[in-house]
Amino acid sequence: MEKGIGKLLSVTGCAWLFDAMDVGLLSFILVAIQKDWGLSQVQVGWLGSVNSIGLAVGAIIFGLLADTKGRKLMLMVTLLTFSVATGLSALASGYLVFMVLRFFVGLGLGGELPVASTLVAEHVPQHIRGRVIVLLESFWAVGWLLASLLAYFVIPAYGWRITLVIASLSAFYVFILRRHLPTDQKAVTKNSARPTLSPWQRIRKLFEKPYRRSTIMLWLVWFMIMFSYYGIFLWLPNVLVGKGFSMVHSFGYVVVMTVAQLPGYFTAAWLVEKWGRKSVLATFLLGTAVSAFAFGFATTVPMVLLSGMLLSFFNLGAWGVLYAYTPELYPTAIRGTANGLAEGFGRLGGILGPLAIGVFLSKHLSFEAIFAVFSLAIMVAVLTILVLGRETKGVELD
Repeated sequence: MEKGIGKLLSVTGCAWLFDAMDVGLLSFILVAIQKDWGLSQVQVGWLGSVNSIGLAVGAIIFGLLADTKGRKLMLMVTLLTFSVATGLSALASGYLVFMVLRFFVGLGLGGELPVASTLVAEHVPQHIRGRVIVLLESFWAVGWLLASLLAYFVIPAYGWRITLVIASLSAFYVFILRRHLPTDQKAVTKNSARPTLSPWQRIRKLFEKPYRRSTIMLWLVWFMIMFSYYGIFLWLPNVLVGKGFSMVHSFGYVVVMTVAQLPGYFTAAWLVEKWGRKSVLATFLLGTAVSAFAFGFATTVPMVLLSGMLLSFFNLGAWGVLYAYTPELYPTAIRGTANGLAEGFGRLGGILGPLAIGVFLSKHLSFEAIFAVFSLAIMVAVLTILVLGRETKGVELD
C-alpha cells in the first residue's frame, strides 16, 4: 500500500476506533448503570435508543455539512462533540441527565462515520478503494476490543464513571486530525466547477432516476443491518447474563467474540476486490443471519462462544463492505449527503433494535424468538441487495 494511503488509513482509522470504543462502552456501562440506578429493562432500552437517535441526527446533519463545509473540518467537529459529551456524561446525576448527554454523544458518533468513509473514498484509487475502506472499518473491531478491555478491567474496579472519563480523552486526537488529514481538494475542485446545490436539492437528487434504485436499496439495507446489530450487540452482555453467566464472565466472553471481528474484516477486505461489493455483502449478511439464529439457541459456553464469534465475523465484515459500497453509488456533489442520509435512515433501525429487545425481554419472550427476529431482518437485507443492488467494483468516482 502506498505510504500516503497508509497514513490516511491509520489517521482516519484511529478516529474510527475512538467512535467504536464509545459505542461499545455503552453496552457494558448499561449493565452497571442498570444495577446502580435500579432501571427497568425498558428504561435501559431507551438509553440505547436515545443514543441511536443522536446517531441518526448526526449522520444526516454532518453528512449534509460535509458537502459544503468539507470532510476534514466535519470529522474534527464530530470527534470533539462525542468526546466532550462522553466526559460530561461521567458526571451525570441521574437517568434523565445521562439520557440527554447520550443524545449528544450519539450526535458526534453518528456524524463521524459517513464523513470519514466519504473522505477516504475520495482519496484512494479505484483498484484498492473497496479494500481500504473495509480496512478502515476494521478499526471498529479494535475500538470494541478496547471497550471490552476497559469494561473488564476498569468498571469492576473503579466504576463506570472513571471509564467514561478515560474514553473522553479521545478529544485530544483532534490535533492529530488537524495536522495529518489531507485537505478536501478533490471535492472542492469538483464542486467549484458546477452550481452549488442546496441541502433540499441534494436530498431530492437522491430520488431522481439515476440514483433512486440505489437509494431505496441502501436505505433498506442500512435499516435492517442496524436494527439487528444494535439490538444484538448493545444488549449482548445483558443477554449473556440472562443466559445464566455472571457479569464478569459475560464481559470476558464479549472480549473473545469481539476478537473474531478482525478476521471478518480482513476476509471481507480481501474478497471485496475479487468478488465485488454486491456478492460479498450478500454472502456476509447471510452468514450473519444464520449465526444470529444459532446464537439464540446457544446454551453452553462452547455454543455461545462459537456462534457469537461467527456472528461477529460475518456481521462486522458486512459492515465494512457496506461502508465501501455506499459512497461509490453517488457523484462527489451529493456523496456526503447520500452517505449521511443512508446511514441516518439506518439509525432508525438502531433506535428500534435496542428498544425492541428491551420490550421483548420485559414480555418474557424467549432468546430463540428474539434472535429469530433479527435473522429475519438480515434476510430481508440480503434479498434487497440481490434484487436492487448494482456492482461498483472498479468504477471511477465522479
